[in-house]
Amino acid sequence: MMRLELVKRPQRSMLFSMLSPFIAFALTVIAGALMFAFLGVNPATALFTYFISPITEVWQIHELAIKAAPLILIAVGLSVCYRANIWNIGAEGQFVIGAIAGSIIPVLYPEMQGPFVLPMMLLMGMVGGALYAGIPAFLKARFGTNEILTSLMLVYVAQLFLDWMVRGPWRDPKGFNFPQTVQFNSSAVLPEIMPMSGRANWGFLFALIAAVLIWFMMSRMLKGFEVRVLGSSPRAGRFAGFSLNRMVFFAFMVSGALAGLAGISEVSGAIGQLQPSISPGYGFTAIIVAFLGRLNPLGIVAAGLVLGLTYLGGEAAQSVLGISDKVARVFQGMLLFFVLGCDTLIHYRIRLVGLGAPKPQVAAKLEEAR
Repeated sequence: MMRLELVKRPQRSMLFSMLSPFIAFALTVIAGALMFAFLGVNPATALFTYFISPITEVWQIHELAIKAAPLILIAVGLSVCYRANIWNIGAEGQFVIGAIAGSIIPVLYPEMQGPFVLPMMLLMGMVGGALYAGIPAFLKARFGTNEILTSLMLVYVAQLFLDWMVRGPWRDPKGFNFPQTVQFNSSAVLPEIMPMSGRANWGFLFALIAAVLIWFMMSRMLKGFEVRVLGSSPRAGRFAGFSLNRMVFFAFMVSGALAGLAGISEVSGAIGQLQPSISPGYGFTAIIVAFLGRLNPLGIVAAGLVLGLTYLGGEAAQSVLGISDKVARVFQGMLLFFVLGCDTLIHYRIRLVGLGAPKPQVAAKLEEAR
């Protein structure tokens, strides 16, 4: 009987490491063409509708920026966690809590207007997301709890809390019983970048600024070096005097703050009010963006645009080709699968091992024991 085993390569190929995202994307396109063929849709027409037609007009470029902004913001924050080998899977919940915290002023104090309102909302959104991310950070640092489970479960707590708020205490009394808050006043709405050509707002600028700042921190500052050292070798980090517990809080707080900023930017920009669903899954899709961008903040910008295009392409395919909107999720899942698969084959090689006989090292130890 035989089995497959992954063996770490002594030296990985730098060329294939650089080409891995492009190979993964090409494989995703090929797999997508086969999927469309099985669905009875012409693959060429479907891929054109999915990847090309959504960006042929200027206003469509603006829509792409709107979709990409939260993905980039969240993924840039997640890259800090993942480079530190800390697995924050709950960015979707931090996104939601940031949106709720940042909406306190326009919902509860709609009479407050002026240039100070929007900066306060953005700051409150970042604080809300950071504090919510601090819960799994505290549990991990204090009790050694698995952060994957705690951060993921808190996503559903945040979503249910939002649903309760917009159907109960924060529901607009003049909203004909719809589960939504009042519309934000003009002082609480993110300005558009180029109002004459589209509705893309400052959220995309925030994403670009965050990507540059985190790139600078990771590549030029001591804190970035600390993140990389603790992520690759916690023992070496301890010898250098770095604290793993402090790093857990730092990474989670940065990630949560950027997710919270994405949440309030989405609500005050593209939506204009709180409602039961404010995200199509940005927090989870951003995980794919982070890895497609090789955990590099500048690469994440490009990856965010690609994944943002899958949302627009899914909407276009649904309206033009009449296929399910779940196709966008399938594309995103395939892309993550191929990214992880390519990275695995770059770092490891597959070896066929027989189960009948023990390995030489094991056999030697058994003989010595006898």
